[in-house]
Amino acid sequence: MILVTGATGQLGRLVIQALLNNVPAAQIVAAVRSPEKASDLAALGVVVRKADYSEPATLDSAFVGIDKALLISSNELGQRSAQHQAVIDAAKRAGVKLLAYTSVLHADTSALGLAAEHRETEDYLRASGVPFALLRNGWYHENYTASVPPALAHGAHFGSAGEGRISSAARADYAAAAAAVLTASDNQAGKVYELAGDDSYTLKDFAALIAKQSGQPVVYTDLPEADFKAALIGAGLPEPIAELLANSDAAAAKGALFDDSHQLSKLIGRATTPLAASIAASLAK
Repeated sequence: MILVTGATGQLGRLVIQALLNNVPAAQIVAAVRSPEKASDLAALGVVVRKADYSEPATLDSAFVGIDKALLISSNELGQRSAQHQAVIDAAKRAGVKLLAYTSVLHADTSALGLAAEHRETEDYLRASGVPFALLRNGWYHENYTASVPPALAHGAHFGSAGEGRISSAARADYAAAAAAVLTASDNQAGKVYELAGDDSYTLKDFAALIAKQSGQPVVYTDLPEADFKAALIGAGLPEPIAELLANSDAAAAKGALFDDSHQLSKLIGRATTPLAASIAASLAK
């Protein structure tokens, strides 16, 4: 039995879909906070169990009979370490044979502000005694393609990444990697994967691709980190999210989102999705 936490999230659903290519639905457990939101998964034959990070009893019941599990990192910044630890503890009590965790690219050395909670989780995993694999995911294409509509509206994409190169991949690529690790025939315990796209680009390149595919002028405007954060807040984003995005861009300027090891494409057995394809998908919506 394979369990996926956060199974109704954007990444979780894609992992479930990838697993269904090789695993019978009845052997997949979708662990979710709100089971009613997983009715579509249940209709496919996937087992749905309630799992609330803040309710340890639900975690214990969710892990009954589980052999392997994927801990998809929480999106509740500032609370993630404690939440992840609760899941790790439940996995240990259940005797899980492998717990894969979605960390962040180069978590041990990353300048990203969000890397701190990932490092704490990785350290806790190592000390727990639970067999684990680290899926250190790079940036998603979707983190940037979500900004295609405003870029077209303003004729500019704003950021704070300078000339930093970004090796992102599509969310579905990372989901395929998680499924590959969970279904691998060889022992995955102790493995650390630095996962990123095959190709890299600057945000200037990103803006140029939008312009080329849309036929509309779009330029990249680089801002100091504080100014970019202020612009995001002015655009209506909550302060913590604006802080995260501005910090991530500033870290990208220092190489935090670059990797050329091609471990992701090797793991999934195909090239990663080109950024241009994800931009095209965004424009088609």
